[in-house]
Amino acid sequence: MKIGEIMTPNVISVTEDTPLREVAQVLDRHRVSGLPVVDGDEHIIGVVSEYDLIAKPNARTAGEAMTHDVISVMEDTSVDEVRFLLVNRKIKRVPVIRGTRLVGIVSRADLVREIAFTWVCQVCGDTERGRNPPDQCPKCGTPSGFEPTVTPPVGEGSDVPSRTCPTCGQELPI
Repeated sequence: MKIGEIMTPNVISVTEDTPLREVAQVLDRHRVSGLPVVDGDEHIIGVVSEYDLIAKPNARTAGEAMTHDVISVMEDTSVDEVRFLLVNRKIKRVPVIRGTRLVGIVSRADLVREIAFTWVCQVCGDTERGRNPPDQCPKCGTPSGFEPTVTPPVGEGSDVPSRTCPTCGQELPI
C-alpha cells in the first residue's frame, strides 16, 4: 500500500512569517502537534511543532522556530517505509510531496488508523479496509475469514529483509 492512500490531504500549514501566537492557536484549534511551513508556491521549507514553540521561547515567527531539516516522502512511498522512518527517526509526522509541492501529511495516528481498519482474509490473503471485517471475502468467498492485520517488526533482529532508503541511507524493511 502506498502512503498517498492513507495520508491526510489538504494539510493545514503556515508560512515562515506567521506569528508564533497564531501557530499556537492553529495547533490548539486543530488538535495537531505540528505543522508544515511552506513558501508561496506550497514548497515545504520546514516544520514547526509544539516542541519548537516550547524550546525556542525567543522566536517570534514560524520561520524562526521551525525545524529546517525536514524528512518528507513522495505519495508513492510504501506505508512500511514511512513506518520505518517514523519509528527509527523518532518523528511524529512526515510531509508528503508530489514533485516539490506539499500534498499531504502522514502521522503516527494515520498508521494506527490503518492498522485498526485493515483486515486480512486468512484463506487467500486478500486485504480489505473498514471499521468491521467483511461478512465474506470478496476474492475467495470465505465467510468470516478476516482477521486484523499484523504489522511485521521493524529494525534489527527482524525477520523482515531490508534495503537502503534512497533519502537517508538507512535500511528499510521490504
